This record gives sequence, C-alpha cells and structure tokens, in this order.
Amino acid sequence: MTVRIGSVWDSTQQVLAGRAAMLIPFAAIGFVLPSLLQLLVLPQGGASSAGNVSGPGLVVTIVSLVLGVWAQLGIMALATHPATTSAEASRAGFRRFFPVMGLALAIGFVVALLVLVFIIGMVVFGFDFAAAMAVNGDPSRMPPMPGAAAIFATIYFLVALPLALWLVARLMLTYAVVLNERRGLGAFRRSIALTRGMTWRLIGMTLLFLIVLSVSVFAVQGVTGAVFRLILGPDMLWLVLALTTLASAVVSAAFMTLAYVFIARLYVATAGEQALRQDGQNGSPQL
Repeated sequence: MTVRIGSVWDSTQQVLAGRAAMLIPFAAIGFVLPSLLQLLVLPQGGASSAGNVSGPGLVVTIVSLVLGVWAQLGIMALATHPATTSAEASRAGFRRFFPVMGLALAIGFVVALLVLVFIIGMVVFGFDFAAAMAVNGDPSRMPPMPGAAAIFATIYFLVALPLALWLVARLMLTYAVVLNERRGLGAFRRSIALTRGMTWRLIGMTLLFLIVLSVSVFAVQGVTGAVFRLILGPDMLWLVLALTTLASAVVSAAFMTLAYVFIARLYVATAGEQALRQDGQNGSPQL
C-alpha cells in the first residue's frame, strides 16, 4: 500500500481542527507545565552549589518525564481513533507508559554505547578529555585536537549522522505501535516494516520540522524577550526570562502536538485495515 505524505498531512490538519479542544489540555500539561515547574521550583536551575543535580531538580525532571510521555501517548491516542475520549486517552497514556519507557531505555543504551565508542576512539587517537572537561566553558582553554583524533571524529560523524537520520525515520512509529498493538521490543521491527519505502520522505519531513521548530522558537525568544524587557525594564530580568521561557514552551508545545498527531495519522495510514479493526472492536478503541 502506497502512503502519500500529503494525505497524511491533510488528515493531521483535520484532527487538529476537529479535536483541538481535547488536544490542548494534554499539550499544556505534558509540554508547558514542566517549564512552569522548572521556573517555579528551580528558578536558578537544577544544580546544587557543588555542581550536582539537586533533590528538587531530580523530582522536577522525573515529573516532567512522566508528564511528557503521558502527553505524547494521550495525543496519539486521540489522533489515532476518532471515538477515543479524553479519559480513555489519559488512561492509555498511563497504561502504556512503562512499555514505552522500556523502549526508550533500550534506545538510550544503544546511544550510550555509541557515545562510549566515540570517547574511547578519541582517547586512543590522543585527545585529552580530562583537560577538555576542565575548561569550564572557556573555549580559549580547550586543548588542541590531534590530527588523528580530528580525522576519526570526522569519519565517525559522517557515518553516525546518516545512520541516526535513518533510525529516526524508520523508528518514527515505534511509540504508536506500542500504544495500539501492545508490542514490546517487537515494536522496533514493526515500525521499520510500516515505514518501508518512505525513508527519504520521512527524513525530509523530520529535517524540515526541526528547521521550522528551531526558527520559530528562536524568533519567539527574540521578540518576546525584547518586548518584555521594554515593558518590565532591566531590573526585572528574571521575570523577563521566565515569561520568555513560557512563551517558547507554548510554541514548542504546539509543534510537538502537531508532530505526534502526524505520527498517529501516519500509523493509521500505514497500518491500514489493522488499525481500523482495532478501532472497531467492541465499539471502542483498544487502548
């Protein structure tokens, strides 16, 4: 079955227009509330005076993680099945939280291995990581990079970047599969199967999304920062930063909602009859 990205995008727009009132609470709680918690609980950041993560910082991080994953799954549930209510989507988000976190840990483990390979390679080729860690943000103190280490880093990134883009495209539906098909590690294989023949189109969509997101957030930060500074004055710098951060979080939440609705509609388009069967069983979605 050939899936047209244009049709998926049209379907995404229809969901956003028809279910906005149900999507907004999930986006607000999952993507905006964590920024508010950061501002209220940790106005100076989450690190202690010794440079370690503080207790409140750890709590805020865990709460933000839980809310973010719950919101992702809830938004995808609402966008996947038109009969899903907000209560059902919320329950689905919590019910599938641990399977999703298990897959996220598996991905994180692989990423950590890749980073470790890079670090070991750089050390083998003569780069002084201990001196690099001691610069404390001062570029002038950065140790010189040996030529062999520079060549290794270049080759490594030339290989790793295309692989990362391929994985992002082919594993894009992993969470949607976990949500709707109750799979574990098999969700990776299922996502790769569903996205077969769409790699380059999904890579292009991902890059375009990241570019538009970055430009929009930077623009909002610049404009709102300047406006709030003019209104509040230089003596209220913390409030200016807080309001600017909040405005950026709202913009990011809008884009993240768009992304997860798109992923859900892409899953429906690629899963085809299976998704429809799940939608129709017992008159309600199996979430």
